[in-house]
Amino acid sequence: METPANPAPEAHPPFPRSFWTANTTELFERAAYYAIASFVVIYLGRLGLGSYWPSVLNGSVLWFLVYFLPILSGTIADQVGFRRALLVAFVLLLLGYAAMGLPVWLGWTALSPDIGEDFTAPGMVVASVVVGIVLIGLGGSVIKPCISGTVQKTAGRRATLAFAIFYMVINIGSLTGRFISYVMRTEFDLSMIFAVGAGFSVVAFFVVLLVYRDPERELAASGAALPPPKPKKSVGRILTDMVLVLRNLRFTLFLLASTGFFFLYSQVYNVLPLYWKKVMETDPAVDIYTTANPFVIVFFQLLVTRLFGKLKPIRSIIIGIVIIAVAWLINLGPIFLAASGPRAPLDLWGAVLPIGSLVAVITVGLIAFGELFTSARTYEYIGALAPKGQEGLFLGYANLPMAFGALAGGPIGAYIFHGVMCEGATKLPSGLLELVPAQNAKGWIILMGIGVCSALGMWAYNFWLKRQIARDQAQV
Repeated sequence: METPANPAPEAHPPFPRSFWTANTTELFERAAYYAIASFVVIYLGRLGLGSYWPSVLNGSVLWFLVYFLPILSGTIADQVGFRRALLVAFVLLLLGYAAMGLPVWLGWTALSPDIGEDFTAPGMVVASVVVGIVLIGLGGSVIKPCISGTVQKTAGRRATLAFAIFYMVINIGSLTGRFISYVMRTEFDLSMIFAVGAGFSVVAFFVVLLVYRDPERELAASGAALPPPKPKKSVGRILTDMVLVLRNLRFTLFLLASTGFFFLYSQVYNVLPLYWKKVMETDPAVDIYTTANPFVIVFFQLLVTRLFGKLKPIRSIIIGIVIIAVAWLINLGPIFLAASGPRAPLDLWGAVLPIGSLVAVITVGLIAFGELFTSARTYEYIGALAPKGQEGLFLGYANLPMAFGALAGGPIGAYIFHGVMCEGATKLPSGLLELVPAQNAKGWIILMGIGVCSALGMWAYNFWLKRQIARDQAQV
């Protein structure tokens, strides 16, 4: 059969290998992170770090590093190449997860069955934990821009499909890590969640070492068109750009208004694990409970996009924040409506679960619904908010609300739980706390109130912005 001299180009060429290896790498990295995420505050509390330090280290250090440092680490990765940056990042993650588990593995201390109020951890344990938290934060901050950058560079004209696959992979990794973590910690002990994280980091390292290639080299070798290169920036230039972005009043006010949403989101991994462990159950399946988040996103993302995708971004963001506010409020139900309070047993297909635990799981699912309305539209809104020609610069700082929300979320979330909800509580023979109903309710109402204030703040910001735009147009 004779081959045509000029065959027609393929309408939809397959994504290059680096796209798929980047997504595979992301799956393993997310599996590693979410193997530990649901239990960090509980683990640190059982190591003897007291009531407040676990949440501070989890929110104000780990989450803050992961979401703030990509501003710097992404630029460094662009300069040294994604492959080298990823290899270093997974070494950091491996060492970080190992450092978190070492205090138990090496016998420096034993895990207490309960979370004590006093700080009793030995210095060696504290040092190992702090080093581990910092290394995980540093490694995670490098991976985010490398993987998303690879997806962007290899997507071509199919960016929507490429990022849909990317986000689906994130949630598959999240589910995988949580379920394997559940098996390991129930078969052995809680410290083994960090062995799971370390194991997935090793697998990801070898995927990058043996299979992954920098997208520029792969595209150049295949003859595909390369996206225009980004200008290289120094650390000084990055900091100058940050000042430039934050001097933009419209962006800064939006950042402040949206920080409330991410503050509340961070409480899924600060307040709720403590509530499950100290109030509801002696051995809660927090990793399984929090799968409500990825399940909702996987099964409802396309539906929400189809039904509500035409909403204006700011309206969608406000709806998402209101959903999250309601999510916290529903926890009042078991306090006052159940005959024996939130620990009233509920039989679910043969599994007995406290009604308060189930409602908290529903809270996680509702927060995921709020995320569907809010997260993606935040990037869209920032892109539209940026001055013409500076969209990329402003989008580079789109993670700042998450970073600042987590920074405040650690200590404030710990205070809401320990200082408000647990005030006047009595300890039961089981080790669980019997909360004063009014104080318990007050904590959930405060969280709901933060959501309402955040939604009102976003509405007020949008009202102010419309007036500013109208005034600017009138002056032209």
